[in-house]
Amino acid sequence: MPEQLLHTPAIDTPIVFVDLETTGGSTGEHRITEVGVVEIGPGGVSRWSTLVDPQQSIPPFIQQLTGITDAMVRGAPTFSAIAPALFERLNGKLFVAHNASFDRGFLRSEFRRAGFAFNPDVLCTVRLSRALFPAEKRHGLDALVERHALVPSDRHRALADADLLWQFWQRLHGLVPVEALRMQIERTLRRYHLGGDITEDLLDTAPAGCGVYAFYGEADAPLFVGRSVRLRQRLRSHLTGERRSSKDLRLAQQVRRVEWRATGGELGAMLAEAQWIATLRPAHNRQQRVAKGDPVDAPWPFNGPIVFEERDAELQARAFHVVDRWRYLGHTPTLEEAAGLPAANVGAAFELSTYRILQGHLARGLRVMPLGVSTPLAPTALPVESERSAQPVAPTPPDSHTCPSALVSAAERAES
Repeated sequence: MPEQLLHTPAIDTPIVFVDLETTGGSTGEHRITEVGVVEIGPGGVSRWSTLVDPQQSIPPFIQQLTGITDAMVRGAPTFSAIAPALFERLNGKLFVAHNASFDRGFLRSEFRRAGFAFNPDVLCTVRLSRALFPAEKRHGLDALVERHALVPSDRHRALADADLLWQFWQRLHGLVPVEALRMQIERTLRRYHLGGDITEDLLDTAPAGCGVYAFYGEADAPLFVGRSVRLRQRLRSHLTGERRSSKDLRLAQQVRRVEWRATGGELGAMLAEAQWIATLRPAHNRQQRVAKGDPVDAPWPFNGPIVFEERDAELQARAFHVVDRWRYLGHTPTLEEAAGLPAANVGAAFELSTYRILQGHLARGLRVMPLGVSTPLAPTALPVESERSAQPVAPTPPDSHTCPSALVSAAERAES
C-alpha cells in the first residue's frame, strides 16, 4: 500500500529529506560514506540510499558510531559516479536536513568537485524545532525522537535518519496550526537558489571588508543601494539570511543582479553609497532631502583636489579617495593612479551628499593631502551655514583609516 501524503501540507513544493554519513567533519578533508534521501512529491513518497566509497579510511570511532566499515564501502560507487543521478534527484527541491549546514556543505563540496553547482533552498529541522518549541532546551535528533515519539529503524545510518525527519515533518502538521507552521518555515528557510545568475558561489567572491553594493531587478531596474563594513556578510544577510524581515524577503525575491565595489574603508563607502543613490535613484532607497537652505554649489576650501587614505587590513589593500569641489571622484590603490581621477571626471556636478558627509568629517579632524602636491596647501575657510558649522583642519599627509571589519577579523584570528 503506497504511503499517504499529508492532506494539507504547510508547503506544496517537492521536498527531499536528506542525511549523510561521512569520514569526519571537514568538507575539505573528509568525504561522504553514505547518502539517504526521502523524497516527497506529486508521485508520493520514495526512498533512496547508497553507500559511497570515500577513497580514504573511515576512523574507528566513526565506524563504531555508524556501523559503516572500510570493508562495506570498498567497491561502492564513488561520489563522482553517483553525482549526475543524485543531482537530478535533489535539484529544484527543498532540501531538508538536521543541522542542514553540515549536509548541505558536504554535498555542495562533493558536487563542486564533480562539476555541479549545488545551491538548493535549505530548511534546517534543528532551527525549525527551536523556532516552534522555544521552551525546549534540546533539539538534537535523539531529543526529537523522544519528544515526538518518532520510530527509529537504524540510528546513524543515512536513510533511517532521513526517514526520522519525514516522521518529524508529519508530526508537526498535527501539532502546529498549518498557517503558524507555514510562517515559521518561511522565516527559517534559507534561500540559496537566487534570481538571475546570482549564486552563493558568486556571493563568495564579494569583498569581506568595507564596500558598497547595488541590487537590480527585472530589466536591470535599480532596486536598492547599501553599504557595509562587512560587505559579503551583508549581501548574504539580504539574500540568504535566516532572520530577514518581510521587507527584506520581498526585496530578495525581486533581485536579478548584484553589483558591488570594495572601498577600503567606511568613509569611502559612505561617499560611494550616496553617489550611487543619487545617480541610480533605486526604488527601495529614500532619496536625499533637499532643504531650502541647502546650497546648489559651495566654495571649495582647498586650492585643488584632495586625497585621503583608508586601508582594509583584511585584504591588505590601500584606497586613496579623491574629492574635488565637493565631488567624490572615486578611489584607486595608489597615489599615482589617484592623480588621474580629476581628468577623468571633468565637468562633474556639485554633490550635496558629498558636501554634507565630507564637511562633517573635516570638522572632526579628517586628515587630507593635496593631490599631486608634495607640500600641503593652505585651505580657505568653509562657508558658514549655521552655528554648528566648523572650519576644516589644515591639510596634512593622509592618515590611514582602517576598515572596522578588518580590525574585528584580526582580533578573531588572534583568539583562534
